[in-house]
Amino acid sequence: MRLTILDAFTANPGDLSWAGLESLADCTFHDRTAPAEVLVRAQDAELVITNKTVLSGDTIRSLPKLKYIGVLATGYNVVDVAAAKECGITVTNVPGYSTPSVAQTVFALLLELTHRVGHHAQTVRDGRWSQCPDFCYWDGTLVELSGRTLGILGYGTIGEGVAKIALALGMKVIANRRTWKEAPIEGVTPASQEEVFAQSDVLSLHCPLTEDTKHIINAQNIAKMKPSALLINTARGPLVNEAELAVALNEGRLAGAGLDVLSAEPPPADDPLLTAKNCYITPHIAWASKEARQRLISVATQNVKAFLDGKPQNVVG
Repeated sequence: MRLTILDAFTANPGDLSWAGLESLADCTFHDRTAPAEVLVRAQDAELVITNKTVLSGDTIRSLPKLKYIGVLATGYNVVDVAAAKECGITVTNVPGYSTPSVAQTVFALLLELTHRVGHHAQTVRDGRWSQCPDFCYWDGTLVELSGRTLGILGYGTIGEGVAKIALALGMKVIANRRTWKEAPIEGVTPASQEEVFAQSDVLSLHCPLTEDTKHIINAQNIAKMKPSALLINTARGPLVNEAELAVALNEGRLAGAGLDVLSAEPPPADDPLLTAKNCYITPHIAWASKEARQRLISVATQNVKAFLDGKPQNVVG
C-alpha cells in the first residue's frame, strides 16, 4: 500500500517519529502541499493523510486509487466527506488527542491577561526593576481569579477539562451546551447563553463552528457582557467577528481577549485584532505540545492499521 502525507511538517517538524506508519505502508512525506500539487502527489496513493490541505470533491473523484483519507486533526472540514462516501473512500479523524494541552492554553492566555507575566518579565530584562526606587512595581491592575465566574460556551471534553482547572483555582463555573445528555461535573452549573454572556468574568469558547455559532461573539452579544470581562478563544476563529471584537476592545467595552485561533491563518497584516488593545494572540499552538502531537500521530497510525485490518475506527461522515 502506498501512503502519502500531504502536510507532515506541523504535526512533526522533526522531533517525533513516523516509524509506526512506515511499518504499515510505503510512505511518502511532504512538509507542505500547495493546492495545485495535491493531484500529482496523491495520484498513486491508496492512503492519503492530510492536516490542513484541502481534499475537495473534484480532487477526490480524480483519485481512482484512493481508498482511505486520514485527517491528522479532530476537525475534518478540509475533506469533502460526502464525495468520499460517494466514492467508497473511508475518512477518519483523531478525536480528543489535544484536550489537556488546549485546556492548559486557555489558562496560559488567561493568566497573561490577569497577571501579565510575560510583559513584567520583559520590563525586568529591560532594566526597569534595577532602576526602581521600590522593591516592586506592576503595570495595571493584577486580577485574582479565585471567586470569579468562568463561563464556558460549548461544554464538551475540552470544556470539562477547562472547568476542572477553573474549579481548582477557586473559580465559579457556569456552562452552556445545546443539549445536556448528562449532568456536568460537580461544581459546574448549567446556564443559558444569555446567562453565560451576562454573568461571566471570563468567557471561554469551546463550541463547534456551525451556522448557529459563527460570529457568536459579535457586537450584540459583547454588549451583554461585563466591560471588565475577558474573552478566551482556543476553539475556532470564525466564532468571533474580529472587526467587532477589535472595536469593543479599543473602546473599552471588553477588558481583554486571549486568542489562539483566527478566521484566517496566518492572518493578513491588516487584521484589526493584531493591533487591538489588550489582545493577546498566539499562532494556533494550543494543540501543539509534543505530548499532544505524539498522541495525534499514534492514533493516526492506529487508524491506518485498523483500516488495513478491515476494522476501521474513528470514521467520520
